[in-house]
Amino acid sequence: QVVESGGESVQAGGSLTLSCVTSGRTISNYFVGWFRQAPGKEREFVATINWSASMTDYANSVKGRFTISRDNAKNTVYLQMNGLKIEDAAEYYCAAGDGWGLGHVPRNYEYWGQGTQVTVFS
Repeated sequence: QVVESGGESVQAGGSLTLSCVTSGRTISNYFVGWFRQAPGKEREFVATINWSASMTDYANSVKGRFTISRDNAKNTVYLQMNGLKIEDAAEYYCAAGDGWGLGHVPRNYEYWGQGTQVTVFS
């Protein structure tokens, strides 16, 4: 099971950290990604990290503002979001995939959380 938390309402320019925890699975066995979906839009890639945190990648829209990290001892992956913009508002999903690399599209992932809502107001 994958469970996200940390979503809330925040003012534009503010910061927020999302957490993703796996239960029943050891997160170090998986690469992990964050995706988001706004109403009426398709789910889009945000960030991904490999099992050892030696590799990360980001969507151009969040590069330089968001940071993905992981603490395998805590079975947790984080998404630190700084400089939030109105267009960052969405439901954010964490996903875990089998393998040693990174995943940039939803089909790369086997396990998904239920999502956590991020609202950004001006």
